[in-house]
Amino acid sequence: MSGPTPEIEALIAMMARLPGLGPRSARRAVLHLLRRREGAMAPLAEAMARLAAAARDCVRCGNIGTAEICAICRDPARATGEVCVVADVADLWAMERAGAFRGRYHVLGGTLSALDAVGPEDLGIPRLLARVAEERVREVILALDATVDGQTTAHYLAAALADSGVAVTSLAQGVPVGGELDYLDDGTILAALRARRKM
Repeated sequence: MSGPTPEIEALIAMMARLPGLGPRSARRAVLHLLRRREGAMAPLAEAMARLAAAARDCVRCGNIGTAEICAICRDPARATGEVCVVADVADLWAMERAGAFRGRYHVLGGTLSALDAVGPEDLGIPRLLARVAEERVREVILALDATVDGQTTAHYLAAALADSGVAVTSLAQGVPVGGELDYLDDGTILAALRARRKM
């Protein structure tokens, strides 16, 4: 009885390291690609090779694209004076999917974490403070996770920007649209209660 070749096993092992894929899911994905080498695997490999050569971080905001300055930062219509601070590019993409924000972004590259020894210099915080001083920023919106590290980072940024004259706001936290109280954790219910507003 013979299993996958060493080359196939190597690809499965690489795929299994991707977020959301374990060994079994990676095996199924690789088998799917192998069965469709011409229609799926070859084009995927070509697209990945092209992107690997072209991808770069925006020097201004930290978004990932294929130019030194990303399309959002280049768009003059987005020069609203509002900068939305996110921890990761995935958060920026989520905000863009929602389509509610029309300003510019700043990607920190993570959150402060004493446990993991991640300090302000390890993140895009100095670059953010420089942007606020150099650009015509009126408001910094902190769109960070409602975790201990996310909130620690938010408090740090609010303190760092306190004397800048820039308004510092954060996203509301609480009950999501369509959410049922019975399924929410205690912290979410507490945040929703504290952020209540008049009807």
